[in-house]
Amino acid sequence: MTRAEYALLAELRPTAAGRVETHIPIVDEADATGETAAAYQYFRDQTGRQDVPSILKCFGTDPALVRQMIDISSTLLFADGHLTRQQKEMIATWISRQNSCPYCLDSHGFFLLVHGAPEVAQKLIAGEIDDAAINHAEHQLLLYVGKVNSESFKSTREDVEQLRGLGWGDNQIAEAVHVAAMMGLCNRVANAFGLPAQGFLDLKR
Repeated sequence: MTRAEYALLAELRPTAAGRVETHIPIVDEADATGETAAAYQYFRDQTGRQDVPSILKCFGTDPALVRQMIDISSTLLFADGHLTRQQKEMIATWISRQNSCPYCLDSHGFFLLVHGAPEVAQKLIAGEIDDAAINHAEHQLLLYVGKVNSESFKSTREDVEQLRGLGWGDNQIAEAVHVAAMMGLCNRVANAFGLPAQGFLDLKR
């Protein structure tokens, strides 16, 4: 199924970006063979995007893992669930900002913009969470997942009770933790491999 952000990318940048220099080699599409090539095609078939994101290429040495990353991101990140897609992109953008990940911050900031929150995206990208035009409950949820991201060992039952008092259900809180944890994984992989920003935000501007 084609995603709105990918359709816009195809319109704004019809030519796929070339090879990128990374700290650890990634399996580029031109070099992919066998099961890795099949996994990349699986991504194209599932999403409608024809150029495979570099973050997936970081897993290219393990094609089964590529497919697993596609499946989990499709259901956890790129779809409405207990949280809306916009709320998930807020979390993804905020966590990527916290983890100083230029690749993911550019990607998810763009996705948040496409999904109807350009001003919020701008503030979260800048790290100005207190100035973002979000309600108090969303603000507190972002602070909570930020704590989970940076100091999960300090998260408490009281933190959860506070979120419940603001109207968040347990399934929503759990999904917020899952999204934050998934983004933490992607941020760390992207930073370790040295993935540069893709310039998505510049395209939209």
